[in-house]
Amino acid sequence: MKGEAITGANPFKLNRKGMARSFQITNIFRTMTVFENVRNAVLSKNRVRYNMFSLLSKMDEINRQTEQVLSEIGLLERKNDVAGELSYGQQRALEIGLAIATDPEIILLDEPTAGMSSEETREAVKLIHRVTEGKTLIIVEHDMEVVFSIADRISVLNYGKVLASGLPGEIRNDQKVKDAYLGEERK
Repeated sequence: MKGEAITGANPFKLNRKGMARSFQITNIFRTMTVFENVRNAVLSKNRVRYNMFSLLSKMDEINRQTEQVLSEIGLLERKNDVAGELSYGQQRALEIGLAIATDPEIILLDEPTAGMSSEETREAVKLIHRVTEGKTLIIVEHDMEVVFSIADRISVLNYGKVLASGLPGEIRNDQKVKDAYLGEERK
């Protein structure tokens, strides 16, 4: 990253270098509130360590940043709800919130719309557009319409090899991609 090899680096070190990620399987603190989930990421960004002499409720700047992230992901009104009680789409939004709370330069999203309904997918795409503006987004996604609606550049992998790389229009018209992923036959 930025010319530095990062192979094998610990996730917290990658995060401190400006990289954040979400997982294919939702990875949130299910028994904590929505607010507590995001606040943990904001505390990490600000390198605040827990200690018995600090009251988290009195950390006004941390709480302000937490509410700002919750507002960005559309969950401010659900801040006191237990995260595990959110709908699946809201849990995915929360996970994206955890990623952006650290203010990364590079965001990696693994199958962010997997398992979502059509409506949840549309909302997730809007959220991803909003929160990744001006950042580098690397997304692994099998829903090609999601990819085409989000990506500026696309690389298509097939069995671990790059099948094609280019602008969305180029990829949409690439015959090898059509054969492998879009289900169209050669004419």
